[in-house]
Amino acid sequence: MLYSTIVIGDELLIGQVTDTNSGWIARHLAPFGWEPKNVKVIADDAGEILHAIDEAFAVTDVVLMTGGLGPTKDDITKATLCRYFGGEMVLNEDVKRNVDAMFERRGLPMNQLTAAQAMVPSSCRVIQNEVGTAPIMWFEREGKVLVAMPGVPFETQAMMERAVIPQLIKHFHSDVDIEYRTFVVIDYAESALAEKLDTFERQMPDYIHLAYLPKQGIIRLRLTGAHHDPQVINEDMERLSKQLHKILGKSIIADGDKSLSQIVGERLRELGLTLSTAESCTGGNVAHVITQVAGSSDYFMGSVVSYSNDVKHRVLGVDQGVLDTCGAVSQPVVEQMASGACHVCGTDCAVATSGVAGPGGGSPDKPVGTVWMAAKVGDIIMSQCHHMPGTRNQIIDRATTQVLIMLLKMLG
Repeated sequence: MLYSTIVIGDELLIGQVTDTNSGWIARHLAPFGWEPKNVKVIADDAGEILHAIDEAFAVTDVVLMTGGLGPTKDDITKATLCRYFGGEMVLNEDVKRNVDAMFERRGLPMNQLTAAQAMVPSSCRVIQNEVGTAPIMWFEREGKVLVAMPGVPFETQAMMERAVIPQLIKHFHSDVDIEYRTFVVIDYAESALAEKLDTFERQMPDYIHLAYLPKQGIIRLRLTGAHHDPQVINEDMERLSKQLHKILGKSIIADGDKSLSQIVGERLRELGLTLSTAESCTGGNVAHVITQVAGSSDYFMGSVVSYSNDVKHRVLGVDQGVLDTCGAVSQPVVEQMASGACHVCGTDCAVATSGVAGPGGGSPDKPVGTVWMAAKVGDIIMSQCHHMPGTRNQIIDRATTQVLIMLLKMLG
């Protein structure tokens, strides 16, 4: 099923805010066989909105729209949709009760602008927003559907999962069975992996497609198949999954669409081990991604962000002579940082990072992007030096990924 996405907001066009909704929508509709035909970002302008809807309906039967539903006067989407689909603006008592209850729970006084959220086009079917005040509106015309949702990512994502996706799947029912299999792969560049799997891809059935989804040291391979016979597709997907495991071996670190921090957490939990971090150049980012996983308190005990040499020495116990002789960005320092984290936090395992994230601070022997990292599991310590390209944030993200991959390999 093809659909179009329209994202509304002046702040998106000028780069003040980044659109994350369209990507989230695509990722969460993909397992149901839905594919985006196009994504268009437009201003809070009635003419632009009307033109974008006409263009979208010309190529797809479904339009998913986000933004422009706030209580302020520059949010004109509701009135524009009323103009497009007909009808008039009416008070929806269910929306009013929802808005009143939400403000009461928050202990906030109601204002006239927010109360106006309960006014909706009579031509729409309202889906109550359980996490915000702007209602979701479902419009239909000649077999085509437009769903207008808030621009706030939290609200859009929550209500897509709870209501919009289930209703779209039910409304546009298909007898085609769709299956996905995802594999998380390390140790390959995208081009090298494609070369490795060239024969595999050429021998796949026509109705199954292999997608490469790379991101900073990790590639997600996704098999997608669509067939009228569920048994046929299931058998072929099982066969291809086994072939991929045979070809790539230990480079497949997980089956399923999991984050690296989820995979590390599952392995730590399986082994009954605990983890801490000692971070310099990553500034706590490793701890951040680890604790994004629900239940990470089972295995993650804490972190020391030892940005200064003084903290490396006083808190983590890094030898001052080693710091003076080798410098903070060095093998012996990160190894002692990892050991210090285990000692301070009382953990079985630790990872440590120290590097030059830039844009300044580099030297001929340690240019920007140089990162030393270490991982400690029990009595065993491993360390590596990486030279990472990119901006400061990219270097931090890449270092975070690489040190977790190192730990995962040590955990087996």
